[in-house]
Amino acid sequence: RGGYESASKHFNPADVEVDVAGRSFLVTGANSGIGKATAKEIARRGGTVHLVCRNKERAEVAKEEIVTETGNQNIFLHIVDISNPKEIWKFAEKFQNEHKLNVLINNAGCMVNIRELTEDGLEKNFATNTLGTYIMTTALVPLLEKAADARVITVSSGGMLVQKLNISDFQSGNGPFDGTMVYAQNKRQQVVLTEQWAKAHRNIHFSVMHPGWADTPAVRLSMPDFYERMKNSLRTEAQGADTVLWLAVSPEATKLPSGLFFQDRQPVPTHLPLAYTHSPPEDEEKLMEVLEEFSQKFKSVSPR
Repeated sequence: RGGYESASKHFNPADVEVDVAGRSFLVTGANSGIGKATAKEIARRGGTVHLVCRNKERAEVAKEEIVTETGNQNIFLHIVDISNPKEIWKFAEKFQNEHKLNVLINNAGCMVNIRELTEDGLEKNFATNTLGTYIMTTALVPLLEKAADARVITVSSGGMLVQKLNISDFQSGNGPFDGTMVYAQNKRQQVVLTEQWAKAHRNIHFSVMHPGWADTPAVRLSMPDFYERMKNSLRTEAQGADTVLWLAVSPEATKLPSGLFFQDRQPVPTHLPLAYTHSPPEDEEKLMEVLEEFSQKFKSVSPR
């Protein structure tokens, strides 16, 4: 929280005091934490918000809260499990036919501390954080390509700084399983994805960010020891969401190059000094190839 408080002294409040009526935003994992805080702030500014959530009951409560607090009726709910690639394809294909989209916010994520497989045989963290983010984004790129001032923001984590891209074990099947490190690897993968997408799609502004450590249900659940130690110094959900909101609505954000990693409204390095976390370009290309293969495999079986 201290980091946020000192950084925020340099923020220009006008950057996020914008009317986004008529613009459409999709937020994954929007029923709690940073996702919900972001959706609420966008709704306050008049945006049309599509909440993509896994749990119908919790999602309906979140939607009701956002509508009540902001007075914005243009809040839509979609129930999708981001760890299920077939469901994402099905959702994206339907969404493209029915809606427009200016900004995609990839916020859904998980940190599962024991190795767990989805019904498709995918390791759960990888399925949600990496493959789910990949499919949601690539499936919606054609819709974003048609939009004015299109943006994609992915919520990563500073934890990725401790990981070098590992292309030999995407499913974390080798050796002992450490959920925190698997999550950090997925977050490194999201940074690489963002850099690759920025090169491939020049008319969409891509960014990835570290929200700082915030007091969210996900942190309490997946990192209970960390939470107990740090709870008095964690950021609020709104502070964690501040840079997401800034990247989503501020005209200032898109003046910076596409593909950067942000913290507290500033681009920051994606590697620590002297860290051996840089990857050769062929490893980054391999990541894209593998994800595209997975993606197509699940697309071919999606019901038309």
